[in-house]
Amino acid sequence: MSSRERILGRVRRALADAPSEDTPIERAYLREHGDRSVEETVELLAENLADYRAIVHRCTAADLSATLAGMLAARGAKTVLVPPGLERSWLAEADTEQVPDRVESTPHELDRIDSVVTACAVAVAETGTIVLDGGLDQGRRRITLVPDHHICVVRVPDQVVSSVPQALERLDPARPLTWISGPSATSDIELDRVEGVHGPRTLEVVLVDTQSSAEVNS
Repeated sequence: MSSRERILGRVRRALADAPSEDTPIERAYLREHGDRSVEETVELLAENLADYRAIVHRCTAADLSATLAGMLAARGAKTVLVPPGLERSWLAEADTEQVPDRVESTPHELDRIDSVVTACAVAVAETGTIVLDGGLDQGRRRITLVPDHHICVVRVPDQVVSSVPQALERLDPARPLTWISGPSATSDIELDRVEGVHGPRTLEVVLVDTQSSAEVNS
């Protein structure tokens, strides 16, 4: 018997009692860490977003247009890039030139845009992460990577989940998913942090309380 046959024989004996490949393996992974209320989950999201140096704003749906207008004015933005499916009412009060996203737009043209406003697909509280899936109200991936200032609107509580596993249940893996945890940043070997290298230098997140508006309207 060759050395190869002896080794393979030992492997077969060691695996004799192992479950077959068709046998499902149950793994008791936690789907979220801790038992939180909806309000506590939203607060955790806001806290983690701020830890990642995102600027967090809170408002109701009725105040969203004024809030966005104030943010763009404070930024001094003269142009804002708008995805094709973004709700028109969101920027109704903004005194800013609205530039539609066009397929033929070059990176240089996008780089000259002051700000971009998008919605999101879902936001993860435990990691302070916002996920975009290329929906019509979010636009193509490049419009959130090239301009230096990104404003992202999160509908609360509908689009907020506690954990990454819960977020994955809502997402289509076939779509172009972009996971954002704070503004773009990188560090060299000496841990000198530089922002805006491969994405927007400034990320502002608006948490829109749609529940309060629904209660008022009812």
